[in-house]
Amino acid sequence: MTEEKQVEKKKNPFIAREEPTGKIVRIMQADIPGAKTVYAGLTRIKGISWAISNVLCLKLGISKTKKIEELSKEEIQKIEEKMKNIDCPKFMLNRRDDFTTGKSAHIITSDLDYEKEMDIKRLKKIRSYRGLRHATGQPTRGQSTRSHFRTNRKRGVGMKVNKPVTAPRPVEKK
Repeated sequence: MTEEKQVEKKKNPFIAREEPTGKIVRIMQADIPGAKTVYAGLTRIKGISWAISNVLCLKLGISKTKKIEELSKEEIQKIEEKMKNIDCPKFMLNRRDDFTTGKSAHIITSDLDYEKEMDIKRLKKIRSYRGLRHATGQPTRGQSTRSHFRTNRKRGVGMKVNKPVTAPRPVEKK
């Protein structure tokens, strides 16, 4: 092989990898590439972590190395039903001791977005410190703001403003 062909074969690691086109399976409002394994594919669903994906595979008896496209419709329905009411240890749930209901649950997909939005609205309404930080667009977890979280970088102090170049005026002769 010549050097040119070897250079072409090397791929740039900074360019995002494209998913292979093939069968796409839809589970719980998420499109999952069929080439992914069940273990990795379930993590594409919002609210499903690697740990929860592992629990689902173990509880349903589905092999983690099985491809998503190889799942039957019955297996997909079982996965969806199990996701709606996951029975796993309390520490793995993403909504422990809910503020309004007091119950622990695991919320997924658009319900997770809705609950998060409602929590932020509640914090803003009661004028808590975290709510005020959310309202002003500042970090809420104690990060330093002197050098990070800057906005309007275009108008920053000490930045030179490029003045438009004008042609010199012609001198009038008397």
